[in-house]
Amino acid sequence: MSAKTPETKSRAIELLLSPVNNKHLANLCGALDENLRQIETALDVSIARRGERFTLRGDSAQTTRASEALQQFYAQAKEALSVDEIQLGLIEILNRPVRKTSSGGGVSPALMTRKSELHGRTPRQIEYLKHIQEHDITFGTGPAGTGKTYLAVASAVDAFERELVQRIVLTRPAVEAGERLGFLPGDLAQKVDPYLRPLYDALYDLMGFERVGKLFERGSIEIAPLAYMRGRTLNHAFIILDEAQNTTPEQMKMFLTRIGIGAKAVVTGDVTQIDLQRGQKSGLIEARLILQEVRGIAFTEFLKEDVVRHPLVARIVSAYEAHTAALEALEAKSRARHHAEKS
Repeated sequence: MSAKTPETKSRAIELLLSPVNNKHLANLCGALDENLRQIETALDVSIARRGERFTLRGDSAQTTRASEALQQFYAQAKEALSVDEIQLGLIEILNRPVRKTSSGGGVSPALMTRKSELHGRTPRQIEYLKHIQEHDITFGTGPAGTGKTYLAVASAVDAFERELVQRIVLTRPAVEAGERLGFLPGDLAQKVDPYLRPLYDALYDLMGFERVGKLFERGSIEIAPLAYMRGRTLNHAFIILDEAQNTTPEQMKMFLTRIGIGAKAVVTGDVTQIDLQRGQKSGLIEARLILQEVRGIAFTEFLKEDVVRHPLVARIVSAYEAHTAALEALEAKSRARHHAEKS
């Protein structure tokens, strides 16, 4: 394989994939060139193809990455490549320059789950997994799609499979997007089930439906609303508090003091998506301030670069961040002008 860059500072490069294999090329491109569209979207380039010859246009750094992506996926194209494989591979390519300079990088810890290929794909994901293994309490905060919850559940499954803990306890506050449980149909269990569904889905993915069902029956796995944790002490358990931005300071303190002998806890949340009533403090924000210097507690702050979902998700996060920053700047100018007029 070879990539040839024109001598002029053009934003186009030509890539010739070899040895030529029509089946591999078809697997690389995907049905109706869907895989090429994924690469174009993720890297903001355009790709034209004639046989094994590809022409890439866009920013010079991005066309270089696109060339790298095409070569990497072509090497993997003995079998059909799924959209998931393409998107996860693109995440790794986008983070490769960061990984070289990040102190949080290195080899991702191996996790004993049903998905043998599961590992941290960005420097902060690798750091997060190491923090979980090395600390009794770990906080993982950041945007949606960065793997905070999924990697925490994977770490819990890993600890359970290695018999480092006797049970897995997963909990969330039952507060979402302004909705209230009273408006939902059914009894209490049916009301809270939708809020806990993402945790069920992660467990089924990592352990299999039948095994998870048997462990629920034995009491080895428990998923419950945060309110159910009050008054309990959880020994020899791996406990995950998800959506922790929607806890009050009192609830957060209550949760952290449930942790017993031989237990490990992970707290995850996104402080930009708080659904508490206006004026109510978030327990996650307060805990980060209070516990920052406490020995034995680790913090991982994910960024938009760690988003491991559709490539557009990272751009959506960036757009919202830019909009928020612009509004804050306008408010600051307005306050300054108002203060100046007063004085």
